[in-house]
Amino acid sequence: MQDIEIRKVRIGIDEIWHDGGPRRDTPVKKGFIAFVIKNPFAGAYHEDIMWMMDALKPLGLEMSQRLIAEMADGDASKIEAYGKGAIVGSAGELEHGGLWHVPGGYAMREALGEALAIVPSSKKVGTLGTAIDIPIHHKNAAYVRSHFDAMEVSIPDAPKPDEIVYILVMSMGGRPHARIGGLTQDGISKFDGQR
Repeated sequence: MQDIEIRKVRIGIDEIWHDGGPRRDTPVKKGFIAFVIKNPFAGAYHEDIMWMMDALKPLGLEMSQRLIAEMADGDASKIEAYGKGAIVGSAGELEHGGLWHVPGGYAMREALGEALAIVPSSKKVGTLGTAIDIPIHHKNAAYVRSHFDAMEVSIPDAPKPDEIVYILVMSMGGRPHARIGGLTQDGISKFDGQR
C-alpha cells in the first residue's frame, strides 16, 4: 500500500440569499472541499486498484470534518444535503474516480451522524481547470424534491495528467425558492434513505 500524496486543498462556500425571488432571512449555504492528489495508477493499466479505496478512507473523513467546520462551525446537524465526485487527469481512467464512492460517501455519512440516503456522485476524466457538476440531494431521503441541486467545482491548475481531484459537497438547505411540490424535508416518514 502507498501513501496518498496531496498537492493542494481547495474549499469554496456560496451564500445564496435569493435566486430572483424574495430575499431570505438567512442564506442557503453550499460548499465544497477538493483534494488534489497524485494518481498512483497514472500512465498504465493496473488490475489491482482496490488498496487505494482503503487508503482514501481517512482522507474522506478528514475532508468531511473540515467542510462541516468551515460551513457550519462544526455543527453537523445544520447540513441537510450532500454529494461527491472526482475528476481524473488524462493519464488515468474513470475507474480511478470510482475509488471515491466508498471513502467519500461513507465518510460523509459518518461525519454527519444521521445520514440515510445514498450519496449521489459524478466523475469524469479531464484536464487543467475541468469543471464538474456535483449532484446534491437530501441526506436522509433522496426524494426530497426541494434539495435536488448541484454545485459546479473546478480547480484552475488541476488535475494534471497524473492527478485526481476528489470532491465532497454539502448544503445547509435546499434551493432558495423551492416550490414545485413533492416530498418535503418535513414530510420524511419512512427513514429508508429514499422517502
